[in-house]
Amino acid sequence: MVTGASKGMGKASALALAEEGCKVAICSRTQSDLDEAVRELQAFGNAAIGVRADATDQADLKRFYEETVAALGEVDIVVNAVGGAAPGTVDTMTDEEWQLNFDRNLFPGIRLIRMALPGMKERKWGRIVNIGSVTGREFGPDFEMTRDSLMGYMSAKAALIALTKHMAIQLAPHEILVNMVAPGIVTYPGGRRDLWSKTQTPEAMDEFFARHLPMGRFGWPEPVGALVAFLCSEKPGFLSGACINFDGAGSRSLL
Repeated sequence: MVTGASKGMGKASALALAEEGCKVAICSRTQSDLDEAVRELQAFGNAAIGVRADATDQADLKRFYEETVAALGEVDIVVNAVGGAAPGTVDTMTDEEWQLNFDRNLFPGIRLIRMALPGMKERKWGRIVNIGSVTGREFGPDFEMTRDSLMGYMSAKAALIALTKHMAIQLAPHEILVNMVAPGIVTYPGGRRDLWSKTQTPEAMDEFFARHLPMGRFGWPEPVGALVAFLCSEKPGFLSGACINFDGAGSRSLL
């Protein structure tokens, strides 16, 4: 099961899993994007379904889980890729806006994992991958792009890192591996960063890359998908509780 999978890193993750032979269920709020993604998934020759659902809505998420089990069987892999930011500062954000950041970035994962865990524990096998952000670990350059404070988003992604570590320890005796991928600036057609880059001069882009991106370019979703597929396979073995940066060496933190 992959949330937020109709575009971007969620879609790349779903496609990479399908390419490896997995039966894949995805959800999205937009039917047209969902239909296109399902066609691409089914092209690999495996069963795939798309459920129109808002992962931040508890009832929708429960229905997504139930329809997945009915169509594809028990859930062995959960990839939490849904997210989004409600900008603001500590003195401007309302309680509702703070809650929105956590509803988009933390609680969907908790709720979906809670539904899938009993079966994973019973079968003594499971893979959970949370898609986070390097901004959950350090202040990132997004502020330069949007001029908005992402304090609430960063706080929610930091909480997701903590959740990932604690779950990995808790679930290790059950042979369930839990990891996190923390992308830096990854862009895709129609995404926020793609739209931002199209409004900048070549000189401004060169300066931004020089200051923040040692590889001189944005990241793209497909390698994120490949990493997720690896983490969901038998190959990681002993790898659990990790938060893996995917940022082209752009982050500054040693930890």
